[in-house]
Parts: sequence; C-alpha cells; structure tokens
Amino acid sequence: MGEHHSDAEYLDGKLLIAMPGMRDPRFSHSVVYLCAHNEDGAMGLVVNRLIDSITFSDLLDQLGIARPAPTIADVQVHFGGPVESGRGFVLHTADFASDATLEVDAGISVTATVDILQSIALGKGPAHSILALGYAGWRSGQLESEIRANGWLHVDADIDLLFDMDCDDKWQRAFAKLGFSPELLSGEAGHA
Repeated sequence: MGEHHSDAEYLDGKLLIAMPGMRDPRFSHSVVYLCAHNEDGAMGLVVNRLIDSITFSDLLDQLGIARPAPTIADVQVHFGGPVESGRGFVLHTADFASDATLEVDAGISVTATVDILQSIALGKGPAHSILALGYAGWRSGQLESEIRANGWLHVDADIDLLFDMDCDDKWQRAFAKLGFSPELLSGEAGHA
C-alpha cells in the first residue's frame, strides 16, 4: 500500500455510489469498488450489474480452460465497466493469491490473470469473488472532479454487500450505509 498524500483523499478500497442524477447511462445506479486511486487516476469495478449475454462456462470455453464436468455452480459475470470490456477481473477475498494479485485493502484483492479462473473452475477459488468483464477508469483528477460535481458518493466497502450475489438492490443497500435514502437526493430537486 503506497503512502497517501495529505493533500488529497484517495478512495481506493471504497465503494463509489452513483448519485440518483447520474447522467452517464453506463454508470446509472451503479456501485463501483475502487481498486486503485492515486495522482495518476483511478480504476474500479462495477459490482452490481450483470452481463446476461455471456456465462462463466462461455468464458472458460473462450479461454480454453478445461474444467471438470459438470460445471460448478455457474459464476455470474458482471459488467465491470466500459474499458477493455473483453478483459476479465476477479475481485475476491484474500484467501486466494497469485503473483499477479493486487491487494487493495484488508481482506479484498483483485486478480486479472487466467489462473484465478482456472482455480474457480476447479472449485478451488477464493471463498467470495466477483467476476467482471471490463473496468471503469478515470484519468488523473477526473474522478475528483466528478465527485465535486455530485456525480458520486462514497462509503466504506462492506464485504457482505460487495460479494452479495443479489445485484438488484445493491445500489439501494449501498446508499443505506450512508444513512439516508436516494430519494432525498433526486437529481431534479433544486435545479432551475
């Protein structure tokens, strides 16, 4: 973990919650786990949106990963973000690590190499994981300006919420951690 500078608040390891008025349809009602945030920019994974068009089995086939039959309980494939949408990232608990694993925060890591998919396919993966295709990226200063423009709120990550398979109300539940409801922040209120 790098030392954080006192003049900026870096939010790696936090959950970003899209404000109700988020204009970008790719991020409307999204919850993003920030894997990295520093002076160069930020990178995160959307954790509450599924991709219906591809299954874990499809992905294993595409990557040529052998798996024991029958397939283990199918892993949900998440929309991680609009950047490099063909690239897989696994956000997971710290009970799995390879040379390529990045520890983001206590207990939460991200691995973007095929070995973790092989482990999951064999039923030997981490206890909790989210498989995402693509990621959300912000260039230097961009996320800070979006936050200042009321695009995002942030809250401490919560492993139970993060890895919960039920994505439908994850945004509302993330909001609830802030202690108020999104209805109080309707993007329309107070704008002439």
